[in-house]
Amino acid sequence: MIKLDYTFMTEGAVAGGIADETLSLAEESFSAARAAVWRRWKGGELGFFDLPDDEQQVRHCLDLARWVSDRGVRDVVVLGIGGSALGPIALRTALLSPAWNAMSAADRDGHPCLHVLDNVDPATMASLLDRLDLGATLFVVTSKSGGTAETMAQYLVVRGRLDAAGRAARDHVVVVTDAEKGALRRIARDEQIPAMAVPPNVGGRFSVLSPVGLLPAALAGVDVADLLRGAADMRRRCESDTWTTNPAGAFSVLQWLADTQLGRRGHVFMPYADGLRDMAAWFVQLWAESLGKVRSDGAHVGPTPIAALGATDQHSQVQLFMEGPNDKTVTFLTVAGGGADLAIPVIHAELPDLSYLGGHSLGELLAVEQRSTSGALAARGRMNMTLSLERLDAWHIGGLIMLLEIATAFAGELYGVNAFDQPGVELGKRFTYGMFGRPGFESDLAAWDALPKPDPRRVV
Repeated sequence: MIKLDYTFMTEGAVAGGIADETLSLAEESFSAARAAVWRRWKGGELGFFDLPDDEQQVRHCLDLARWVSDRGVRDVVVLGIGGSALGPIALRTALLSPAWNAMSAADRDGHPCLHVLDNVDPATMASLLDRLDLGATLFVVTSKSGGTAETMAQYLVVRGRLDAAGRAARDHVVVVTDAEKGALRRIARDEQIPAMAVPPNVGGRFSVLSPVGLLPAALAGVDVADLLRGAADMRRRCESDTWTTNPAGAFSVLQWLADTQLGRRGHVFMPYADGLRDMAAWFVQLWAESLGKVRSDGAHVGPTPIAALGATDQHSQVQLFMEGPNDKTVTFLTVAGGGADLAIPVIHAELPDLSYLGGHSLGELLAVEQRSTSGALAARGRMNMTLSLERLDAWHIGGLIMLLEIATAFAGELYGVNAFDQPGVELGKRFTYGMFGRPGFESDLAAWDALPKPDPRRVV
């Protein structure tokens, strides 16, 4: 079960919190937002809602996992960026054992190591490629458009090494891309490279429950069917048209009200489990790229998501959250139990600074520190809420992903923006294409060349 406790977002519990009257008035806004999202889904526009029902993609992922196992693959490398990488990384961190890639093959039950190259830093890529046995490596090239500059550059580097080693791409590459169009689809078709499709109505940052995330997870032995079952259950819970009984509705309404009514424009997402660390990075992209927009009336809107980690950031960012500008909310993400724990031995009982710890456990300490931080923030008039997962497993992670994706869709309607485009990143892409000489982008190169050049007076 996944629960959202928003007590410390309300005026009755926190000075300056959201008033009951404001919460009541939000019912009409949420009802309209929910209806709009459902219309877009039923109209075929929002395909991420349908992913939990796609049994064929699960079978295809499992077939490819068996294909990989039969070939003795020891390393799987995902090539991608943005949603094509953040989702697989979040799943890897949450659902595979810590230090997975350092474990022996026996400890991994024969499943391969899983690497994700999420940038084009040459030092990082060269370091990994130089360590790999290409003959026992599979590269998953993920780009829905089939033409993402960074991903295709990664692919070309890998392809160059495979060609030089006399390795056929169809034996060492799988592509995840559009079903019909794009350079990757053409390459896969022409060279008989195994391929999986991203549905055309599923955007990149909403694609983690598509083959973008499912395939790498399945290759590493994750129960992807259970992941989708958890997502389906959360989708059902989010059907309610009353936000107080709708987990995604509550999350979106509360964050929207805190931002637009009370000026809490920063939204901190703070897991209290190392396994959920990278879920925060995934959420940052989801929230920022979906909601940071120019509205039709010309207003610039959107909260600023901030990733943090408990208890680590109690010793860094929490000072700002406690005593800096009161312009943020904090969402804690916790795991109730079901995982490993370590007892704290009773040693140095004569030292008061240590004796109080003995007899407890690290899990208990982490849980108490989260509750203490939440209470301390509330005592200082700092709004916060807690999302709690009963266990850290595929079912709960699938539910969490679906909750946050649906909440983002609701929030887009509440803010009055399209949560499913990203026009603000396109100009930088066009400049890149122009500077690299891509045909059709000559005017963008001219626009870049027309920008002011570095002024020596302004360089220190």
